[in-house]
Amino acid sequence: MSAIQYEKNTDHIVILTLDSPNQSANTMNSDFRAALEDTVSKLKADAEISGIIFRSAKKTFFAGGDLDELIQAQPEHATAFFHMIQDMKAQLRYIETRGIPVVAALNGTALGGGWELALCCHRRIALNDAKAKFGLPEVTLGLLPGGGGIVRMVRLLGLQNAFPFLMEGKQFGIDQAKALGLIHDTAETEQELFDKAIAWVKANPISQQPFDVKGYKIPGGDPKTPAVAQVLAIAPAMLRDKTKGCYPAPEAIMAAAVEGAQVDVNTALTIESRYFTYLATGQIAKNMIGTFWHGLNAIKSGASRPQNIEKSKMTKVGILGAGMMGAGIAYATASNGIPVILKDVSLENAEKGKAYSQKLLDKKVSQGRLSAEKRDQTLRLITATANAKDLQGCDLIIEAVFENPTLKAQVTQEVEAYLATGGVMASNTSTLPITELAKASQNDANFIGLHFFSPVDKMQLVEIIKGQNTSSETLAKAYDYVQQIGKTPIVVNDSRGFFTSRVFGTFVQEGLRLLAEGVHPAKIEMAALKAGMPIGPLAIQDEVSLTLSEHVAAETRKALQAEGKNLARSDADDVIETMIHQFNRKGKAAGAGFYEYPEGGKKYLWAGLNHWTKENTISEPDMIDRFLFVQALDTLRCYEEGVLESVIDANISSILGIGFAPWTGGAIQFLNQYGVEKALIRANALEAEYGERFHAPQLLQTQAASGQPIQ
Repeated sequence: MSAIQYEKNTDHIVILTLDSPNQSANTMNSDFRAALEDTVSKLKADAEISGIIFRSAKKTFFAGGDLDELIQAQPEHATAFFHMIQDMKAQLRYIETRGIPVVAALNGTALGGGWELALCCHRRIALNDAKAKFGLPEVTLGLLPGGGGIVRMVRLLGLQNAFPFLMEGKQFGIDQAKALGLIHDTAETEQELFDKAIAWVKANPISQQPFDVKGYKIPGGDPKTPAVAQVLAIAPAMLRDKTKGCYPAPEAIMAAAVEGAQVDVNTALTIESRYFTYLATGQIAKNMIGTFWHGLNAIKSGASRPQNIEKSKMTKVGILGAGMMGAGIAYATASNGIPVILKDVSLENAEKGKAYSQKLLDKKVSQGRLSAEKRDQTLRLITATANAKDLQGCDLIIEAVFENPTLKAQVTQEVEAYLATGGVMASNTSTLPITELAKASQNDANFIGLHFFSPVDKMQLVEIIKGQNTSSETLAKAYDYVQQIGKTPIVVNDSRGFFTSRVFGTFVQEGLRLLAEGVHPAKIEMAALKAGMPIGPLAIQDEVSLTLSEHVAAETRKALQAEGKNLARSDADDVIETMIHQFNRKGKAAGAGFYEYPEGGKKYLWAGLNHWTKENTISEPDMIDRFLFVQALDTLRCYEEGVLESVIDANISSILGIGFAPWTGGAIQFLNQYGVEKALIRANALEAEYGERFHAPQLLQTQAASGQPIQ
């Protein structure tokens, strides 16, 4: 069966129905390329064709490129890959330039290669579906639109207007597509969609792309236009400031767009193919495709969820503590249609927590992203209370009180009796071992950790922590709840700090160690950004608050001493202690930390940090490697120790939970893409120079000896 069904009607209109065999969606794979070549051969052999209509037999129009194929492309395949892309684009260009009308009948979403196919058509008519999405998200996977998307978007929208859709991968719906002139008409039914396509073909027997008309000018002007040239003079520097040189895709997109806008369409398509080949055969795209596509899809399909347990849905969720975390969890839960009981010690506190949801929802309404009616519906789902009896019948109760084991035990015992039969009791702790907290429960098999990240409304990850006696049924229910509220679950086994808090701490501490070693704080922050971290360690320590870090360290020491173990003090501990007790600088919330926070102004590094600054010989590459390796090696230890159960969970959670450099594909993928043998050599060198925390785990040594990646 061909991926493109060829049919010619009595009006000599060729209807090309996209229907990739053995797939739920159409993709630009080898089947499609073979079918396209065959289709173009038929078109060339038939002089009596009055028009062409592309339509889809799937639920959506076209999903994009085949990422399973793309991830296989290696540098040695570059020449063959380039010619393959060029051949496919030449066939699409033939259809586009034959002189007869070409219509895309879009019955749903068209992204990536699917949107590029639509752009090859002279007329785009879409089913009026609010859920349909269009655009070119390739940059989010380290790629660029290689099927003509850059060339055509620039010519249709102009350089400046096209950049956000190309370099940021912004997707858009029907209304925005119409406003941009990218979709010309809509239909309410699939029959009307097809009828309108036929009618347009008949009404426009001679047709071509607007940019193929002699004298056509790119909207806003080409790169030589003074206004455009002025912007382009600073655009590369602004882009480099944003990417810090870690992401070649946005830079390649800008280059292909600007260079392509100065030449004819066919030459521009060749330029685009060259840049696409460079990215597709490079390592960074492979890192990002492996994690953000294959990894995330595996988690969405339940890779870490116990199998053979029926899916569940929460119908009533209780939250204890209406502070920042509790209020955020309430918002995320109610926003997904689940009734919430938000309990605090007083009704006033609980109402304050509910007001947080009101604030977030009001903002959405003011931005036109939510109707006032939907806002009110969501708010009605949140019941603020000080009465534990209101929790009666909850399928799930999450305690989000202060990080104190005694307090957590107290609230667990107070509310557990109100759970529905088979209900789950969860703790939103970020560091305290779940097995210990579960001792307060009457049924530790139904007790689990649900570690949300702040701010909950923005952070996608939830770390699910299994206690020693947590049942598979409880884990499955927790996993289903996290997905029910639109978050990404990763599953870890119990230990102090679990995975995310433990490894996140190594990044912050490395920054504090560098400060103690005399490195200028601005150099520390910049090295972290150049490593690909979203924020510097000093800035993030201010956000977390120095006093909280001191408290967690003290509690950890106390707990370890009770187990007959000791936690050695480090330079990082000394820096925190000096900042709090000598300089009275406790972090952002206190208005003074490593940064100054002027009212209404931009934060800047506190001049008093020169207390530590002295001459040193640490290079920026060494600082970058220290930030990346200290986290990657500890992530590998977590995997080796069984805290993490899969490489997928390790990579996804390292990026979504602790902000590990996305270009790497995650903390373990960083070691794999570095090359395990080279990573071992580098770890050994860092250990010799900077200390035992860079000691290579046995698993890295084993894999390096075999030359096999960590799996």
